[in-house]
Amino acid sequence: MSSSPSATDRSPIADAGPLSLCDRMPHVPADRLVAEMVPPPRFDSVRFSTYIPDPNQPSQTEAVAVLENFAAGLGGAHAVGGSKRAGRGFLGLGRARAPKPPAGPRGVYLDGGYGVGKTHLLASLWHATPAEPALKAFGTFVELTNLVGALGFQQTVQTLSGHRLLCIDEFELDDPGDTVLVSTLLGRLVDAGVALAATSNTLPGKLGEGRFAAADFLREIQGLSARFRTLRIDGEDYRHRGLPEAPAPFSDEQVTKAAYATPGASLDDFPRLLAHLAKVHPSRYGALTGGLSAVCLTDVQPVPDQSTALRLVVLADRLYDREVPVLASGQPFDRLFGEEMLNGGYRKKYFRAISRLTALARDAKGLTESD
Repeated sequence: MSSSPSATDRSPIADAGPLSLCDRMPHVPADRLVAEMVPPPRFDSVRFSTYIPDPNQPSQTEAVAVLENFAAGLGGAHAVGGSKRAGRGFLGLGRARAPKPPAGPRGVYLDGGYGVGKTHLLASLWHATPAEPALKAFGTFVELTNLVGALGFQQTVQTLSGHRLLCIDEFELDDPGDTVLVSTLLGRLVDAGVALAATSNTLPGKLGEGRFAAADFLREIQGLSARFRTLRIDGEDYRHRGLPEAPAPFSDEQVTKAAYATPGASLDDFPRLLAHLAKVHPSRYGALTGGLSAVCLTDVQPVPDQSTALRLVVLADRLYDREVPVLASGQPFDRLFGEEMLNGGYRKKYFRAISRLTALARDAKGLTESD
């Protein structure tokens, strides 16, 4: 159980106490979902020139060259109904249909392990594409599927059809329905002239393996694969190149004192937070963490089941995107997921979450001093 600091330990700012993720139930209007389809804060300033390829991994240098050429090729005219759109509103029903693009791949697919810089490169492609921001969209796979849920399929097609580029990060197919939904959506967008780019930890032809009966959806998966030119990016997790081991967890008292002393920080009991995440759609986890300067967690322990684990992965991704440090007590982050999970079909997601939470834990060391 966490204990609050004594009155003598509190600054006037901290008297109100820290925030709580468990008290937040964010609602994101549909037009905001579209307006926020841009690279997250961590990747707002990245460019191809700021990507540092591993000299021992030539595939990384090759990927930069291919993506630079891909971006340059997107500078041609693109029909959007005769006039530029003023913003990212999701109406635009009067736009003319874009000319049908040439046959062949209409996108790039960045495959590789976690921590090789795929999101950095994807965001760099978004920034390098010569089009105004309103004609480019960047979002995670779960955010894209949620957009379809909010707008409806036809309205989503109409909303995105006028775009020059759609970037999809963390491309994952966690259930058969998403396979059909996304395959159909991307097919319609390609027909409308939209270029596609995606990142994932799995080759397009292998999506879904180890997660559901992939053979039942092989046709859809193979059709999706044909839309992309695959770029394999080899390498080790850059977040741990030459860095010290992850900091050991702090005590409940240290975490609580830091939360009270840090304006804009949240403080939550980890098991209670896991229960709360089940009440919030994963597409809203970005809004859930909005405005936080730090996340402080007490009593971190292994997650009890796979559904909970997958929600935690999304939360870790959104905290990492927004550069929110995480200070924690209890078990270290490399013990969050049991051996069965780390050997299962979602293992790459879990390793990515551990990697990102470890990086955020390093960022949080300045919030308190270990004994």
